[in-house]
Amino acid sequence: MRFTEEQQAVIDARHQNILVSAAAGSGKTAVLTERILGLISGEDAVDIDRLLVVTFTRAAAAQMKEKISARISRALQENPQDEHLQRQQTLIHHA
Repeated sequence: MRFTEEQQAVIDARHQNILVSAAAGSGKTAVLTERILGLISGEDAVDIDRLLVVTFTRAAAAQMKEKISARISRALQENPQDEHLQRQQTLIHHA
């Protein structure tokens, strides 16, 4: 997926809290999924159960969790030896 400059800025932002608010269908979930993957992998990676991600409904939270899990799975296909990502795949079920 190609992201706009604004979306990429959200994905790349580090060491700060952010609020993402946009219209339905604008790519919020995809942007947040990529941002979370960036936070739980690479330099200064954190465990996924250390993040606070707030949605408006339980259904939206379940959908977000499912999409993050799928994105972690894709990242693991690219780098199956990444022990930290393997751990995140386990931790997401407790997040």
